[in-house]
Amino acid sequence: MSASAWTKLGHGVAKVLGIHLDYRNETGQETHDRMTRGESVFSVSSADDYIEKEPTALEWITENTPDRQDAINYCLSLFPFTHWILRYNLQWLIGDLVAGITIGAVVVPQGMAYAKLAELPVQYGLYSAFMGTLIYWIFATSKDITIGPVAVLSTVTGNVVLQATSDPAVANLYSKQEVAQSLAIIAGSVVAFIGIIRLGWIVEFISLTAVSAFITGSAFYIAMGQVPGLLGISKKYVNSRAATYKVVIGTLQNLDKTKLDAAIGLTGLLMLYLIKYTFVYLAKRYPAKRKGFFFANTLRTVFVILLYTLIGWLVNMHHREKPKFKILGHVPRGFTDAGVPTVNKTIIKSFAGQLPVTIIVMLIEHIAISKSFGRINNYTINPSQELLAIGATNCLGPFLGAYPATGSFSRTAIKSKAGVRTPLAGVITALVVLLAIYALPAVFFYIPNAILSAVIIHAVMDLITPANTLYQFWMISPLEVPIFLAGVFVTVFSSIENGIYTTICVSAALLLYRLAKARGRFLGKIKVHSVIGDHIGSETKGISSAPEGGNTSVRNVFLPIDHRDGSNPTIGVSHTHPGVFIFRFSEGFNYPNASHYFDHFVATIFRETRRTDTQSILRPGDRPWNEPGPRKGKEAEYIDYKKPTLKAVILDFSSVNNVDVTSVQHMIDVRNQLDRYASPDTVEWHLACINNRWAKRALASAGFGYPTPEAATGDFHRWKPVYSVAEMGGVESAAAAAEDELNRRRRNTQNDVKGKPIDVQSSSSSDDNGHYEQVLSSSKAYQGPEQKNSVRVSSKVAVVQGLNRPLFHVDLTSALQSAITNIKTKEAESDEHPRKGYGTIDADDILKSA
Repeated sequence: MSASAWTKLGHGVAKVLGIHLDYRNETGQETHDRMTRGESVFSVSSADDYIEKEPTALEWITENTPDRQDAINYCLSLFPFTHWILRYNLQWLIGDLVAGITIGAVVVPQGMAYAKLAELPVQYGLYSAFMGTLIYWIFATSKDITIGPVAVLSTVTGNVVLQATSDPAVANLYSKQEVAQSLAIIAGSVVAFIGIIRLGWIVEFISLTAVSAFITGSAFYIAMGQVPGLLGISKKYVNSRAATYKVVIGTLQNLDKTKLDAAIGLTGLLMLYLIKYTFVYLAKRYPAKRKGFFFANTLRTVFVILLYTLIGWLVNMHHREKPKFKILGHVPRGFTDAGVPTVNKTIIKSFAGQLPVTIIVMLIEHIAISKSFGRINNYTINPSQELLAIGATNCLGPFLGAYPATGSFSRTAIKSKAGVRTPLAGVITALVVLLAIYALPAVFFYIPNAILSAVIIHAVMDLITPANTLYQFWMISPLEVPIFLAGVFVTVFSSIENGIYTTICVSAALLLYRLAKARGRFLGKIKVHSVIGDHIGSETKGISSAPEGGNTSVRNVFLPIDHRDGSNPTIGVSHTHPGVFIFRFSEGFNYPNASHYFDHFVATIFRETRRTDTQSILRPGDRPWNEPGPRKGKEAEYIDYKKPTLKAVILDFSSVNNVDVTSVQHMIDVRNQLDRYASPDTVEWHLACINNRWAKRALASAGFGYPTPEAATGDFHRWKPVYSVAEMGGVESAAAAAEDELNRRRRNTQNDVKGKPIDVQSSSSSDDNGHYEQVLSSSKAYQGPEQKNSVRVSSKVAVVQGLNRPLFHVDLTSALQSAITNIKTKEAESDEHPRKGYGTIDADDILKSA
């Protein structure tokens, strides 16, 4: 079927359904026969210039439907290592070896410690560390990230495991390990799916404040929960999984229950901090040896664990059955729990309520860390691909016994400072962990439990947001500091899960509040001068200095009349023309804030103007019920005739990317309201700086972008729009002509340039309006019969916006020029033929109105 046949079919269906395809009737005519040439509303029939076409649904579908090349690129993007693996070299290998071995030495003790947080035997931490580092490099877009067991996610996993196994129906059939592995697979599948369909951008809805609050609160929660273990206080006295304040109270009440473990834990924690700050001091004291001190500092955890393992062996070598203090005991060699994980409805149902928080923790910590180090090291990560990497790790890890894992902040920082070159360093780390799994289980037997608690406390305390960072939050956004404090407070006095939900929900509420209560600004125009800094002084009589290389030192700018942008309040800014209002949207324009914008918009206009027909409000019967006027016998309402009548509004859409049905309907309602207010005149609506074609289509569909017909006749009268034009480029362009003329002036030092090609350089200054008149005259659409052969312009110019949308403007200056021009046109026409509508004006009026 041909295109014309489809068109006829579509028109027939629309007629049957009662759809008016030409409902806009942009010209105000039943036919186009009465349109005049030259100064008609569009000049479409006579102009040979740019006509803007509206976007179509088919065009959008075509642009967003992936083709074959897009499919190939998508498949390649799933495996980013294909872009760099073939260029791998020896220098990269050296850097990866150093970083990989360093992280391996750190992740082994941390993995065993974090497994205790997950309520699992220590070997499961090693399994998670092995699979995380082994798999991640295949899908990675970050060279620095290290996936493995982390404190916060391990704590959440431990809470899930305890809650699930508290149900006898689960505890009698499944072990804690099986619950943890099932949780990893389900959460990993959800995260991987989000990554595959490329929805990683949803993580952006979680603010930095929410992430910082959750990590800080979790650090307090974890650290306080490890204090009983550090002191050797039994779990039967203190529930380390309770709210933080309860753990603190319980610990203080049972200090008399401390054992020899306290000597191990406290001295180990002290030694960790002593080594840390010693090497930090030495690095500052001897900068030339900073690298060596850094590597020595990263090995402090290994050193302390080995030292206290030796102490544990010396003390308990003859007391294996009844050790003097708690030790790990038997740790199996190899992957003894490798196999197909158990995933069924019973297990999933037992942790379904905790699944969202598990997923959130997986996402936000990893993405926040990867983005941060990407910016530090000058590369960009793909959030969706990172989610796929996390998901794949957690889906495959349980087959070797791993539990939920994600990116680690502390290990990522170490890896970055160690000089990692590519994600392949993870394979080196995996080999180190594999060596520990098979070669060191016998050594692990004598590791004191208290020293693992010290390692955990030492690690998580670095996650607490410093006071200086909180102060910076306050300076940037004071409203977000209470959100941070609320998240920490809820985490400390309730749980990690509730803390996460609190910060996310309150942050979302703040975002919606800012969007819904966005307040636009009315703008005024001032003339500014560009001056060299050392020419500004209290004794300066005038402003005449311009920066070198500038073409002009004078220009017009638009500032908020109320100076709420911080501009100098001593500079007087007022409305640009009586009855003309310029309004700038501050934060998008959609259904949540449309009403709030226009409530302020209409209230301000009513306050600063008067009705056009003041006689209509003197009769009580003509007044609206909500403005009944004075009571009978009272003094009549005062009308301030010094106030202007409403002529035109200019809306600045520079901060608006799209509009919706609700926001456009609000514009229609307000337009009708203001037309009634200005009756029998109509209010012109000029829209500037529209950045989106679909927004233009929506606004044009609602009747914006072209003049409003006369209410009585529906006719347009002769009307001359003001368009913005620009040079088309090339050797005959205005820029080339201006450059030639400047060079000629420098050579001849002459000021008289009569008879030379005109300078068509664009400027917002009113001094350039003579040039603007000549440029307009160069287009057929703006020439009258007497002008056809009278003006010769050497430059090639074209309109910037479409001729069919004369009230859509490229900037506020052109919008203001157009508005003032047509106001004066109406006034001139009214003087000659009262209330006849639009008329023609000379180009000189355009220059005066600017």
